[in-house]
Amino acid sequence: MGGDDAPDVPVEGALQALAELPPDTCQVVLVGRREAVADALARHGQSPDRIPIVDAPDVVGMGEKPLAAVRSKPKSSIAIGIGLQKRSEADAFISAGNTGAVMAAATLLLGLHPGVDRPAIGALFPTGARPVLVLDAGANVDCSPRELAGFAHIGAVYARDVLRRPNPVVGLLNIGEEDEKGNVAVKEAHQLLKGSPGFRFAGNVEGRDILRADCDVIVCDGFVGNVVLKFYESVARLFRGLLEQEMEPEALESPGTRRVFKVLDYSEYGGAPLLGIRGVAIICHGSSPARAIKNAIRVAVQAVQSHLSQHIGAEFAGDGAAA
Repeated sequence: MGGDDAPDVPVEGALQALAELPPDTCQVVLVGRREAVADALARHGQSPDRIPIVDAPDVVGMGEKPLAAVRSKPKSSIAIGIGLQKRSEADAFISAGNTGAVMAAATLLLGLHPGVDRPAIGALFPTGARPVLVLDAGANVDCSPRELAGFAHIGAVYARDVLRRPNPVVGLLNIGEEDEKGNVAVKEAHQLLKGSPGFRFAGNVEGRDILRADCDVIVCDGFVGNVVLKFYESVARLFRGLLEQEMEPEALESPGTRRVFKVLDYSEYGGAPLLGIRGVAIICHGSSPARAIKNAIRVAVQAVQSHLSQHIGAEFAGDGAAA
């Protein structure tokens, strides 16, 4: 039950998912302070008996150091929720809480697939055609060439399983298209990715190419990826604000404008998957509205049903590729 407006927003998002997903698609277990979660259910007109609640009295604050928080607060919703998955009592975990704590708990409790050195956060960027997956979007500030190449394989599996792209195209984010461009890690990663099986390597791509939809997956280190993500979010807010400022109210309500706003709204894409772990974890913005939580549940269901985690493990076991 993490997030700025927990437990009300996560509870509302869970109820929306249960109402909109096909019957028997999934069961949602709410993990948090039992009394607070039950009160939130009641405020939404639901009986606490409808959805299972697992009590988690500890709270990990957004400013706490992730590893220390996970170890010192074993009864937090993050530790208990991921623990349920470790014991096969849950198939996926979703949180709008402390991102670092989710990463630490998932890595410690679930572990990484053999051959994967570090997990990566995947972020979906909207384009005029279809979203593109950018990873890493913030899990790893510094990456080796081997790790960058591993992210390409992880992203390609996600593109096939969740985005339904049977022949994914992968690009490497750089400051130019030429092979010799970039820092040492990127240039070496480029050589590792040439001729890699399982996807088509498009070579180097620039920042301006991210939203062109020429690639299904774009690889970068977490420092660059997080900067790009935060910049995009600010541009999307600016663009929406300009439209609202300059357009007549009736035009803002037109179907076309609504479609544009929907494409720009991060809530439509749910959360960011933590990829490479032996399980499914979706990380949401702390300020996520209920719609984002609902869509994060939808993404988690897709990941579980497509056997995403197992396929990532097989990708590394099969070709010994990077990471």
